Amino acid sequence: QVQLVESGGGLVQPGGSLRLSCAASESIFNIYAMGWYRQAPGKQRELVAQIITSGDATIYADSVKGRFTISRDNAKNMVHLQMNSLKPEDTAVYYCRAMVLTGGAHVYWGQGTQVTVSS
Repeated sequence: QVQLVESGGGLVQPGGSLRLSCAASESIFNIYAMGWYRQAPGKQRELVAQIITSGDATIYADSVKGRFTISRDNAKNMVHLQMNSLKPEDTAVYYCRAMVLTGGAHVYWGQGTQVTVSS
C-alpha cells in the first residue's frame, strides 16, 4: 500500500504561482506513474498532469499546458506540480495519485490539498 501526502496548497491571487508536492511512502521507482488530479465543487475529478516515473514522459490537461509543470525527485520519493499564471478556474482540491503495476494495477490517492485562486 502506497501512502501519499500532499502539501503546498493555499490562497493565491490570479496570475500568481504555487508549488504542490506529493511525498510517497516508498520509492517512486516502484510506482509506474504519478499524477495530479483536481476536483472543483460540483465537477468531476479531472487529470491535471501525469509523469511516468521511469522516464520523462508527461501528460497535461489542455487547460494547464504552458502554465503547469510536473516533475519528480527520485531521491526524495516526491513529485511536484509547479503552477504558474494561476486563474480563478484553477480553484479546486488537488489530489496526488499513484499507479502501481506490480501484482496487477493498483491506484492510490492522497488526501488532497486546497488551491484557491482569488483576488
